[in-house]
Amino acid sequence: QVQLVESGGGLVQAGGSLRLSCAASGSIVSVNTMGWYRASPGKQRELVARIFSGGSPNYADSVKGRFTISRDIAANTVYLQMSSLKTEDTDVYYCNVDAIYYSGSRRARGVYWGQGTQVTVSS
Repeated sequence: QVQLVESGGGLVQAGGSLRLSCAASGSIVSVNTMGWYRASPGKQRELVARIFSGGSPNYADSVKGRFTISRDIAANTVYLQMSSLKTEDTDVYYCNVDAIYYSGSRRARGVYWGQGTQVTVSS
């Protein structure tokens, strides 16, 4: 099927920057929407940003102008460049990928989540 590996989280001071990466691998035919969500314990995951197969991005209002999502189609990788970070951006960030993959001789579609990466912004 499809595996996701995230990297790039960490601790940063308010106003700083971080870049998250998420690489999809496996028996992939094609990748559709790729995105990033975030959640705190006990809270529902909320969309941060996503990028569609045509390259159009979509952002949560809270991150517009500060975060940039991009993708490397050949590498099946999505990035989230986070700038001007605020303490309220502290959360666990999850990669989300909608992909078509080979299942035996057939094609199937699935939505996958990364393991999550912690982003902590200190004041």
